[in-house]
Amino acid sequence: MTNEIIALIANLALALSFVVGLVFGIAQVKAAARDRKERLTLETLRNFQTREFAELMFNINAYNIPPTFEEWRKLPASDQIMFLQFTQEMESLGLLVAEQFINIGLVDKTLGTFVTNSWDKFKKVILDIRGKQTDPFLCEYFQWLAERLNERMQLNPRKPFHETG
Repeated sequence: MTNEIIALIANLALALSFVVGLVFGIAQVKAAARDRKERLTLETLRNFQTREFAELMFNINAYNIPPTFEEWRKLPASDQIMFLQFTQEMESLGLLVAEQFINIGLVDKTLGTFVTNSWDKFKKVILDIRGKQTDPFLCEYFQWLAERLNERMQLNPRKPFHETG
């Protein structure tokens, strides 16, 4: 009888240690995912706060983006490069939101209408380039992000934090 009790206690201890280990492992995986998302969010915020990004924003707001690929190619190389860099940044941002690495609310709070207004400025030329270069994927996440933000702003406009906080 004592051997059976000892064996039962040992089996219970093993089962309990397995359950505790499993719970601890799940908690660690969740914490690591949360930490990764937090680091990516902070890195994204830092990227929005650089002088280079501020220059991109200024130039996008100040420039009349040509509506066709032919007119785009007539721009000085430095302007084409600047606009390509900007569209790639917006593409990356859209991809991060689409893959749920960062929250769309973060983009709404930090860039908001700038993303939608920028897409409106680039839309004609990007759609023209898509057709002429047979690249249906060009700036697809930029477009997707702008459309989601626009829907979000129309369906559930948020109040400025200084009015609600």
